[in-house]
Amino acid sequence: MNQEMPQILPRWTELPSIELYSDQVVTLITQVLEPVLGSHPESGRKRDTGILTGAMLNNYVKMKIIPAPVKKQYTRTQVATLMVLCILKQVYSIQDISALIDIALDNTKLSTAYNSFCKLFEAVLYCIKEKKDFQDITAENDRVYLLKSVLISCCTKFYVRNTLHALPKAVNTKS
Repeated sequence: MNQEMPQILPRWTELPSIELYSDQVVTLITQVLEPVLGSHPESGRKRDTGILTGAMLNNYVKMKIIPAPVKKQYTRTQVATLMVLCILKQVYSIQDISALIDIALDNTKLSTAYNSFCKLFEAVLYCIKEKKDFQDITAENDRVYLLKSVLISCCTKFYVRNTLHALPKAVNTKS
């Protein structure tokens, strides 16, 4: 892939090493993902982008998608899982995401799987934005091919949604 591809997602070592409270987790994930996923102006609420809310976070704990916080604080492990979850939930069901996470973590450390997810996400997003061929992204095994396919569908949705939301602004400025 092109060396000029921008890094969008924080890597494992760049995630906070200290524990965070739920509002800090929501803020962090929203700040990282909102530029890519776009805001949701149809909700009518400026601060609530729908990417992650405190209620969603609590539900993911109740559903055992992420482990419960210790003393109301979340670790790097939970933040990484939430980052992936918030990207994939834009297209896939929680059950599908849970299965995909299990597949990704099969015989792989979370830090390695998370960093691989970040790199592949950015490569797919780059290909879509720059109108490049996805064949440039190698998939060395079935697991990576599955993740590549999942991310192509997600990134295509983000690109289309963000482009459509930008169109009225562009049309209005031409008048």
